[in-house]
Formats: sequence, C-alpha cells, structure tokens
Amino acid sequence: MGEQKEEVKVAKPTKFCQNCGEEIDAKAEVCPKCGVRVKPMRVPKSPGLAAVLSVLLIGLGQFYNGQIGKGFLFLALGAISAFLTTFVIGFITTPILYIWSIIDAYKTAKKINAGEEI
Repeated sequence: MGEQKEEVKVAKPTKFCQNCGEEIDAKAEVCPKCGVRVKPMRVPKSPGLAAVLSVLLIGLGQFYNGQIGKGFLFLALGAISAFLTTFVIGFITTPILYIWSIIDAYKTAKKINAGEEI
C-alpha cells in the first residue's frame, strides 16, 4: 500500500519592488521582472520618540536612530557642557546643546523614514 506524502510549503519572506510593484524574494537585490536594483528596507523610526528620548538624555535619540558615534559625541559634549556650568558659560552652552540634540534626533528620524541618506 502506497503512503501519500504531504508537501509542506513554507512561505518565504517577500517584499515589493519600488519600481514595478512585483512581489519578490525579501533577499533579492535586483527585481527579476524589471531589473531595477531594490533598495534595502530600513526600519521606520518615530520622530516623536527620537525627540522624547533626547529630552530624557542628550544623545539618546541619536542612539535610537542608529547614529552611535553621534550619540556618544552628544553625550560627551553634554557632560563637558554640564561641567562648564561651574564657570557660568555652561548655562549658555547646555540649553543650546540640549535643544540641538532634540531637533537633530527628530529631523534624522524623518530623513530615515523618507529614505534619505544620513
């Protein structure tokens, strides 16, 4: 007596070509239908969350956006600026740096979502 074998098909992850809209393999670098190079998918970032994280700690929004070097730079500058409050100049530099960190994190998250280079 013959046994019947069931084939189990596992769905492969897919994405859509930005040029022609064809559904293609998620790992594809070039669309097989139209031949256009497919951009790698970026994880969308929340500009609001990036800004709120920078409100909590200078540079944290940059870490969230994947800009590790810039995040450490903002943290270091924030620490130096906080130290400079003992010499009064820090009362000017700290708020400027703080606001700059918030605005930068917000704008960078928007650029990431728009697919722009950062």
